[in-house]
Amino acid sequence: MLRYHIMTEPEKRQVCAWQYDGEYAAYNLPDYTEMQKRQMGFCNPDRRKNFYSYCDDTRLVGFTNLLEEETEVFVGIGASPQLCNKGYGRQILALVRQIAAQLYPNKPLYLEVRCWNRRAIACYQRVGFCIEGEAFEQTTPMGKGSFYRMVCPAAATDNPPL
Repeated sequence: MLRYHIMTEPEKRQVCAWQYDGEYAAYNLPDYTEMQKRQMGFCNPDRRKNFYSYCDDTRLVGFTNLLEEETEVFVGIGASPQLCNKGYGRQILALVRQIAAQLYPNKPLYLEVRCWNRRAIACYQRVGFCIEGEAFEQTTPMGKGSFYRMVCPAAATDNPPL
């Protein structure tokens, strides 16, 4: 069973060291020092409370970014490269739905995923996300690409904990 908490500095360093292979290298982050210098993502002090770590015992398996917007909540997710395709994504997203239901009741979730990432798309669909609209081009700190927007209805706030 996964547990979660606000991301710690050592976990941020660990995530920055994760290295994905092949086309998944698009998800490799800059080193921790660079992230801090540029105040990117989880190194932005104003967004510290948005980032959660997910651990299986003492092992960090992934993290999420939950960013409340006016009518919905953006979800960013990352998993340890050694633990991808082992079911952790589904577990993390089930917890995300619970967290979001408590913090942001009645707001649907959305995420953006690279069109070629079929593994992630299948994971997101298994937990209730659906592709909305057509693919679109976007430039991120990790480069340009084609993305799908995927949405998930707001979860009920009375869901029992996992």
